[in-house]
Parts: sequence; C-alpha cells; structure tokens
Amino acid sequence: MAAPTFNIDAYGDALVVLATAAVIVPVVQRWRVSPVLGYLAAGAILGPLGLGSLQKSVPILYWVTITDGAHVSVFAELGVVFLMFLIGLELSFQRLVTMRRLVFGLGSLQVVLCAAVIGGIAALFGNGGAASVIMGACLALSSTAIVIEVLSGQRRLTTAAGRTSFAVLLAQDLAVVPLLLLVSILGARAGGSLLAGLALALANAALAIGLIVVVGRLLLRPLFRLVASNGASDLFVAATLFVVLGTGFIAGLAGLSMALGAFVAGLLLAETEFRKAIETTIEPFKGLLLGLFFFTVGMGIDIRELARDPFWLLASVAGLIVIKAALTTGLARLFRVPLPAAIETGLLLGPGGEFAFVALGMATTLGLVVPTVASFCLAVTSLTMALIPLLALAARRITERLEKHKGLDPEVTAAPPPGNSGHAIVIGHGRVGQIVCGMLERHRFPFIATDVDPAAIAHYRRRGRQVYYGDAASLAFLKSCGLMEAAAVIVTIHTQAAIDEIVEAVRSQRPEMLIVSRARDAEHARHLYAVGVTDAVPETIEASLQLSEAALVGLGLPAGPVIASIHEKRDEFRHELQEAAGQAGRTDTRSIRAKTLRGS
Repeated sequence: MAAPTFNIDAYGDALVVLATAAVIVPVVQRWRVSPVLGYLAAGAILGPLGLGSLQKSVPILYWVTITDGAHVSVFAELGVVFLMFLIGLELSFQRLVTMRRLVFGLGSLQVVLCAAVIGGIAALFGNGGAASVIMGACLALSSTAIVIEVLSGQRRLTTAAGRTSFAVLLAQDLAVVPLLLLVSILGARAGGSLLAGLALALANAALAIGLIVVVGRLLLRPLFRLVASNGASDLFVAATLFVVLGTGFIAGLAGLSMALGAFVAGLLLAETEFRKAIETTIEPFKGLLLGLFFFTVGMGIDIRELARDPFWLLASVAGLIVIKAALTTGLARLFRVPLPAAIETGLLLGPGGEFAFVALGMATTLGLVVPTVASFCLAVTSLTMALIPLLALAARRITERLEKHKGLDPEVTAAPPPGNSGHAIVIGHGRVGQIVCGMLERHRFPFIATDVDPAAIAHYRRRGRQVYYGDAASLAFLKSCGLMEAAAVIVTIHTQAAIDEIVEAVRSQRPEMLIVSRARDAEHARHLYAVGVTDAVPETIEASLQLSEAALVGLGLPAGPVIASIHEKRDEFRHELQEAAGQAGRTDTRSIRAKTLRGS
C-alpha cells in the first residue's frame, strides 16, 4: 500500500496564514491598527500577486509567502459563511421593527441609489449591463466589520451617528442576500432563454431556502435542546458547526452560496433561547476564519495596479468615497438625522466593504466581470477600506465643530445598538429566579435571564419571557448578554463554585457593578461579601425573618412596627456579615447603587 503523499506546499501556506494571525495581527493591534487591515495588508504583501510572485527569482521567499491561493481559499470561504450566520443571528424581528424606518427606509434607499449611480458610471466606461449592475451593487456596500469595530473602539455606537450607521449597515447586510442570489442566477444562465434560466434559478433558490426553513423550524430547536440537556460543551460546539455547514451545504447543492444558507439558519435561531450560547460558541471560529477570509481577500489585491495606472486608481478611490458619502449624508438628512451625525455616517460608509470581494470574486469566476476590471475594483475597495480609521477621525473633528445641542430624532434615540443597555442580568431561572424576574416585570425594569435547563427555558420563552440558554460563568456569554452595558447582575443559583466564577468574571470587567446574590446561610454570605458581591441574601436568615414576621402579626401585634423591626434586623445581619467578611463600609455603597439602579 502506497504511503500517503505529503503536500508540503499546502501545509507551508497554512503555516504562513497561522503565523500572520499569531504574529502580525498582534503587532498591528499594538499600533492601534485594525486587525482586518492587518490581514488585508499581509495577504496583499505575502500573496501570489505580491512577494509570492518573486519566488522563482528569490527562492527563500518560498518559506514566507503563499504559493497557491487555492490552498487556503476553502477555509476562507467558511469565514464568510460564519459571518453571514452571525448576521442572521443578530437580526431579531424585534430589532428590525424598532429600526424599521432607518433600516428599510434610509438603508434601502442608500443601497439602491448608490448602486444605481455607481453602476451608471461603470456603464459609461464601457462595461456591460450585467457587469455594471454587479459592480454598482458591490461598491455600494460598506465594511460592516471595520466600521462597527471603529465605532465600538470609540464607544460611539450609542450616538446618533453610531445608531444611524448601524441601521444602514444592517440594511446592507440584508442586501447581500439578494446580491449573491443575483450573481448566482446570472452566472447559472448558459444560453437559452434568459427568462427560463431566471425562472429555473429562482425555483431552485426557493426550494433550497424553503427546505432550510421547514427543516429548521421542525428540528433546530429540538436538536439544541437535546444537546443542551446532555450538558457537554463539545457536543454543543459540534451541533453549532453542523447547523452552519449543513445549511450552507444544502444551499450549495441548489447552486446558491453557502453563505446564503447559513444566513437563513441564523435567522431561524435568532428568536430561540440558544442564541446567546451559539454566539459565544461560534465567536472563536468566526474570528480565525474571518481572518483567513480577509487574508485571501488581500491575496486578490494586485499591488501592481498602483504602478499600472495610479491616477485612475486614486481618482476612483476619491470618487467612490465622495459619491457614497454625499448620497448617504443627503439621505440621512431627509430622514431627519442631525447634520453632524449625517456627515459622520456618510464618511464612515463612503468606503467599500468586504462583501465586494465575495460577490466580485463569484462574478469573475462565472465570467460576468472581466478579471482586469474586477482586480481594479478590488484595489479601489481595499484602499478605501484602509482609509476608514482616518475618515472616522476626520468625521469626529467635523462633528465637534458642527455639533449643536438639538433634540435627536425619536427613532434614532430609540433604535437600540447591538445588545441591551441599563438592564439587569438574572443568572438562574429556577424557583428563585422566576420570582425575581416576575418582580422586575411588575416594576417594568428591563432584564435578561439565563439558565441551563432547555425545557424550562422553552416553557417560559413561550410565555414571552426573555430567557437564554448558556453558561453564565463564561465571560464571553456574559458579554453577549450585555454585561458591559448592564446596570446589575442578580445571581439566583445556589452552587458556590459557580457563583464565585460568575462574580470573578463580572468584577474583572465591571469593578463597580451592582451584584446581588443568593446565599445558602450566613457563612456562605460572608464568603460572598469577601469575593466581591455587593449584597448577599442568606436563605436561612430570610426564612427566619419571614417566619418571625408571620408569627408576630398572627399574634395580634401591629403590622407596621413588626415590618419595621424586621427591616432593622435584616440590616443588622447584613452589617455583621459584611464586617465579618472585611467588607465594612459596603452598606453605603450598596445604598447608593440601589438608588442609582432605581433612578435608571
């Protein structure tokens, strides 16, 4: 039996990409440069069109450059699949309804108008009808990855410009689906009647999407309940990967993109109790695979384009940003977005986006766009994306000069950023957690509850309560529940080790966060105060106080003085436990935080 062959070229290329992730990206992050730009630059420099093209004349470059882009392109495609799955996972019906005017109004008009203008310019330069439409639609999109990262880093997602940019990016993400479908349909047409080709392609698409929706509705929730009931995290990871790749495979069999199938699967899971846990599970895979995607995108950038025709390239870069920024700013003003926020939104969304590489790559492979034209468009897109941080800085300076203290559009103010804010996170939805959530609902205070019992979660979600499946000891899961914007964490579980892990995770990110925790007894409460809980509620002490209150009132004593004495006794116990835990002085802090929470 012959020994298996060792493909040294493929493994060498994989090592180059992994070295990029392990060495180059941390370096550019230290320089406060976006990792996305780091991957793009590394791909352009180390790829077959960069230093890789010099391997024959400089043999040593073989060990530090990519010999064949096909060796990593398969894995890179998975990065797009995971990104589209997460986009679908983020698009809850509630969010779309809240932001409907900005997403479907402003966002849709921005995509259509920019695509029409850019496509018209492409047609004037001699491109065919299909190529002009595809180029216009591709260049109309902006970079969700970089823009959201820049806004998050500046803590500006909650500003008017941040919310408006997010709404438009949401519309653009939705537009990717019909764009990929359009490219697939046009590419599948090989002679014969155009109408018949379109009809057949649409029928295949509808059948594939319908199959994913039907199967997903019937099987996805039961599948994750079964896996979650087992309690094994590795099985949960396997189930998530199976769903993402399985739906992508079905879409691929129908002639559509795998990313489209994953997007539909994300939409189906967005309203389930497993959404937060899935986001947490898939995040590490998404980061690495997206890095591979941007690296391969960089490999498609021909640096020689600059030398080939620098004037037209730089003119196109400036023209694309000016056209999109002007159109976006004007449309934002029509939707009553304040002028400074409209200008900032226009500058942020003026550059091109990562999905141009996906769609133009598909279009080039299918023969819809000439390779030299596609290469030029990709060079323009990559250069504009590299300018986003500088444009964000310029936008901030313009905003500071133009800022006027005027009331914001109510819808812009109400449109939620990704995640919640000012809410409570209730850890555990058992008997105690259900009562706590019920009281929060009675007082109309927003909250998210978490638990690990799939059956109980499903029961209460059917009753309209926002309960999610996931491990609350995981910092990533807590962040997906909005830890960085939350007002309080309420721990209702009883396992001491788990409570300690949760408190440690919360305190590592939010040292001043209000944490209220259930305790078994006085000794447990003292321990909780020692590890950083703001307020601990011992079950034995509370049971004795309630028993005393019921007995005293039953014996005929006035209810008012009895209740007052119970409150005094509770404060005495709390003070003693805090002092015993070396936490004296926390009472005043607790009172201040409680008043702040009530005021919020």
